Amino acid sequence: MDAVSVDVNLTERAKAPSLWRNKAFNLLWGSQALSGLGSSMSALATPLLTLYLTGSPIKAGLVGTSYSVVRLAGQLPSGVITDRVDRRRLMLTCDAARLFAFGLLGWAVLTDRITLLWIVATVMVVGLFDAASDTAHFSAIRNVVALQQVPQASAANEARQAAVNLVGPPIGGALYGFARSVPFFADAISFLLSFIGIWFIRRPMQQERTEPREHPVKELIEGVRFTWREPFLRAALFIAPPINLGFNALMFAIIVILQQRGTPPALIGTAEAVISVGVLGGAFAAGWIVRKVPLRRLLVMATWTAVVVVAAGSLLTSSILISVPMAIAIAFGPGLNSALFGYQAAVTPDRLQGRVMSVIITLAMGLASMASLVGGVLVHWLGGPGTVLAAAGIISISALAATFSKGMRTMRPLSEMEAPA
Repeated sequence: MDAVSVDVNLTERAKAPSLWRNKAFNLLWGSQALSGLGSSMSALATPLLTLYLTGSPIKAGLVGTSYSVVRLAGQLPSGVITDRVDRRRLMLTCDAARLFAFGLLGWAVLTDRITLLWIVATVMVVGLFDAASDTAHFSAIRNVVALQQVPQASAANEARQAAVNLVGPPIGGALYGFARSVPFFADAISFLLSFIGIWFIRRPMQQERTEPREHPVKELIEGVRFTWREPFLRAALFIAPPINLGFNALMFAIIVILQQRGTPPALIGTAEAVISVGVLGGAFAAGWIVRKVPLRRLLVMATWTAVVVVAAGSLLTSSILISVPMAIAIAFGPGLNSALFGYQAAVTPDRLQGRVMSVIITLAMGLASMASLVGGVLVHWLGGPGTVLAAAGIISISALAATFSKGMRTMRPLSEMEAPA
């Protein structure tokens, strides 16, 4: 890089506004908050509607599984699409499709035309467009904020998601109690508002594409190869999936363990609420943490703290006090995600952002999708304390990768890095 471009880059850094004075970021963040709130409301209302319609817990589970399977299957293709098209236009298309899907679902419920097939078709369509929208959003971040602000932007996104996950389900339940169609119309409105917010973003969300397009499969392979060959990204593949699997398996296992010990459902719900408070607190603290703690130190500290605290929780499986160390351990998750996503954006060329993010998310989601099964098997074979220790062992894989992998040991401060072309 020549001196002129370095000077320009330094000038841009010096002029970088606060995230909350960045109009493009606020519009993007607010749009995602609105659509996320709507989705968290309908996520509770959908199984309730299925149970009302069929009376079958198995069919209610089928609906949720259909969403997860389709979303996972669509993750890698969505990365290719994100890197081939205008990201703003893609997000608008995703919002419009989901607005239409939930509007139709609400109409079908209101007019008593709803069927199980209609519900399954809706969640499958939404799963595909959720995957594409989220990938486009992740990929767009570094084009609307300064490079060194990407971890802080990711932390703000973590706080947003934690907040809507906490308040959305109760609102969705209340709306469903008022009228079964209302949560779905509310979700449709949330996507309408998100569409409007993204429409007003005028800053480009991707760099200009100059390279010729290849076959989509070849482009996908390029993204996989880049992810594996880049030391930090290869390390991320050994950090993100195990810690996702460990925590999700543990969350399910705690419910089973407490239920087996005769804990009243209300107290089990209290334990879950304590853990949710840990997530929310960690999410709101993540922005401050990523500003104050160097990224590599944060990765090492967060993963090993999680291992130690989770292992200590094996002594508390006889009561809801198990939720306390879990809340402490999981509070580091948002900061960890912010560090990983922030540095991923820094080391990945813009033309590959979608594909690289999709590779990481696919592997992480693929393992996390087995979490309930893994948690149940562990409880069956190892009992409560053994399950918690096994989960700590799974998380330790992430801690070892964060500590010893070349990609982590060679990390540089974002302030010293230039975004790859």
